[in-house]
Amino acid sequence: MTDSSPANGEGKDPEIELFVKAGVDGESIGNCPFSQRLFMILWLKGVVFNVTTVDLKRKPADLHNLAPGTHPPFLTFNGEVKTDVNKIEEFLEETLSPPKYPKLAAKHREANIAGIDIFSKFSAYIKNVKQQDNNSLEKGLTKALKKLDDYLRTPLLEEIDASCTEEEKVSKRKFLDGDELTLADCNLLPKLHVVKIVTKKYRNYEFPAEMTGLWRYLKNAYVRDEFINTCAADKEIELAYADVAKRLSKS
Repeated sequence: MTDSSPANGEGKDPEIELFVKAGVDGESIGNCPFSQRLFMILWLKGVVFNVTTVDLKRKPADLHNLAPGTHPPFLTFNGEVKTDVNKIEEFLEETLSPPKYPKLAAKHREANIAGIDIFSKFSAYIKNVKQQDNNSLEKGLTKALKKLDDYLRTPLLEEIDASCTEEEKVSKRKFLDGDELTLADCNLLPKLHVVKIVTKKYRNYEFPAEMTGLWRYLKNAYVRDEFINTCAADKEIELAYADVAKRLSKS
């Protein structure tokens, strides 16, 4: 599969190829929040790039030679292979920089750590097989989600109008750091989406309706091409966890 984002600015773009995990059909995008994170970053940067899905069951020999022992995601940048997701993010932010490419780093430090423990709480909850532990693990996940919801509902400094006597009580911003997607969102949104799909399917758990900040955040993400067009299908995500989400037993 090949895809590319629109070019941004004049001059020659670097040659970039992103390798992501393939779905069960060996061609479509598979479930991998880290793959989606890099896919979103490149799309938001507005650079021309190719995307290749890698079937892990039948990894082609040329890919094995390109990045031996490495699982997607990884990328080639002007022919140079880069494999560490965090280092790739740093490299892209540094190399694809203004004025030609937008800066994606969050302005607020808190945006980078918002929701940081959600995925670990989710993993413990979904992998648990003991009925007696289910309730406390579910509460742990809900608490982590509530913390994110509180952050999203709390206005950022720039949202509070200094000239206004009545303080802005609830944030209206679209994303973690403001109204634009940043690196913080590229990291959190793919994981948050997986949590939403998998807990509903295998534990009949839904994000609480009263978490209005969280739902506003997801709603804003679901209308952005950079998110929905880099995301695995719901069925792919469910299948990826079919063996992980065990049935609860009383013993």
